[in-house]
Amino acid sequence: MDLGLAGKSVLVTGGSKGIGLACARAFVGEGCRVHLAARDPQRLEQARSELKGQATVHALDLRDGAALGALAAACAGIDILVNNAGDIPGGSIESVDEERWRHAWELKLFGYINLTREMFARMKARKAGVIVNVIGMAGENPSFEYICGSTANAGLAAFTKALGKGSIEHGVRVLGVHPPSTRTDRILAVMKAAAKAKLGDENRYPELIAAGTFGRMIEPEQVGDTVAFLASPRAGQLSGIVLNLGT
Repeated sequence: MDLGLAGKSVLVTGGSKGIGLACARAFVGEGCRVHLAARDPQRLEQARSELKGQATVHALDLRDGAALGALAAACAGIDILVNNAGDIPGGSIESVDEERWRHAWELKLFGYINLTREMFARMKARKAGVIVNVIGMAGENPSFEYICGSTANAGLAAFTKALGKGSIEHGVRVLGVHPPSTRTDRILAVMKAAAKAKLGDENRYPELIAAGTFGRMIEPEQVGDTVAFLASPRAGQLSGIVLNLGT
């Protein structure tokens, strides 16, 4: 299916691996020019190589306000922003202290909000653009063992819906997706934290998978393809919605 994205430029945060890299693959496959932002320069170079050089890479930590502003300036003319960077730890309110909680939110919660603030202003001035936030099903199905992420995701869902309801009047669409457990390196750390909280041993996480604690696991490519579709003209009537990819 031709999504009508050929020639568009896209910035994907957290784009060096997992869901972010899957999104990049989907956009490159549609003929887009892609920018990838992540913290690890080596992983970014590996991603660029995998994408046959069809990507510009930016190594930075989005928690750093100055670095975020520089990224926004370097990518000022992009057509599509995909907010995906996040590293929220698993654990209960007793095991995630304030320092770890704030550190996690600086990247996923405030990273999304601050980069959106930068790019939305530019898109609004051009009266064109799409912002897709990759959030997570924990925002719909909060978990005792993933309380920091559940709370952030619920907030980002509300942020997406609120901004998207008004942004469409300025030619900018803002949408989100809630992936369920997705087969990435990061989900393993979340599952281990949950196993430690529930069973007292992080190595017993396969028992939680067998019990259905994490629901049905999907592949990163399923998320990437959905993000590309939502960013395309084929979904041009949608804004201010968050699509659940799980239950």
